[in-house]
Amino acid sequence: MPMTLEQWYRQMPVVTRSYLTLSFLTTAGCALELISPFSVYYNSHLIFRKFQLWRLVTNFFFFGSIGMDFVFHMFFLSRYCRLLEEGTFRGRSADFFYMLLFGSVLLSCVAPFINIQFLGMSLTFMMVYVWGRRNQFVNMSFLGLFSFTAPYLPWVLLIFSVMLGSSPVVDLLGMAAGHAYYFFEDVYPTMTDRRVLKTPAVVKMLFGQVDPAAGTTAAWGGGDFVPELQAGVFQGGGGPAVARAL
Repeated sequence: MPMTLEQWYRQMPVVTRSYLTLSFLTTAGCALELISPFSVYYNSHLIFRKFQLWRLVTNFFFFGSIGMDFVFHMFFLSRYCRLLEEGTFRGRSADFFYMLLFGSVLLSCVAPFINIQFLGMSLTFMMVYVWGRRNQFVNMSFLGLFSFTAPYLPWVLLIFSVMLGSSPVVDLLGMAAGHAYYFFEDVYPTMTDRRVLKTPAVVKMLFGQVDPAAGTTAAWGGGDFVPELQAGVFQGGGGPAVARAL
């Protein structure tokens, strides 16, 4: 029996479901003129001089006018956000939220210097980049034209976006944030035996996440997670499992 839309929505992990919901409601609200994009966009002057602090958060939830571009970004947001939270961050939703918080802070610090008002697309690209790095041996196909491995997915999408006439700045910014997280979380600890991005205890408490090292079960499907070799792979038609980029 096919899964209903409600079942699909309810099966999403907490961070993915919350981000997708807030993004849809904010973008739809702007499209219906219930709220104005001018009240949610990132503006450092209004934030730090007028103390409109909500803009630090709301700019990540607006994805432009409702159309194919919006559907495209919602697909990648729901897919790769969920793959990360159910895969690499299985049982560690607090750590996943902290990753998004790290990326959001980094993007917000850079945004005033490159004049970007909405950072949701960059944050989505950050998730795609981190997922690709965490699934290096997953094979993918772009529109059935050529195959590549997951770490190249952000670059393929970047080239495709430029071919459609979009600016590469937003995507490159997200990739830079993703690489910063990947370096500090996956590379730097192996070099120095020190972990810089350790999730604060208060964040873990908010999500009900308990450190598995303490001998207890973490929230959201706890237990020690061992990544699968084919994590996040679709079954491609006629042959081995192949993930589809589009």
